[in-house]
Amino acid sequence: MAMKIGAVSTLPPITAPSLSGPGSSNGGGFGAALSAAVSQVEAARNSATTAANDLLAYGKGDVHNVALAAQRADITFEMFQQVRNKFVQAYQEIMKMPM
Repeated sequence: MAMKIGAVSTLPPITAPSLSGPGSSNGGGFGAALSAAVSQVEAARNSATTAANDLLAYGKGDVHNVALAAQRADITFEMFQQVRNKFVQAYQEIMKMPM
């Protein structure tokens, strides 16, 4: 099977889950930003699952695209976890402050 160089460019670029604050232009606040970030993680996971299923069931695509989609989903999830960990740390520091 020959490697398709042009096929790799069809994957969307990796972007950090956006957790914009209440002063952002989307106007949804923290809850909307968190929901959007979770949606981005789910979309990356669904894309990887679809790519794998298409390759295994229908022979569409190639192994390289499946591996890239799976890695994108993994990186997106890890990035989301790191952002979540930073928010938890910040919350814990605020709760430790004397009143």
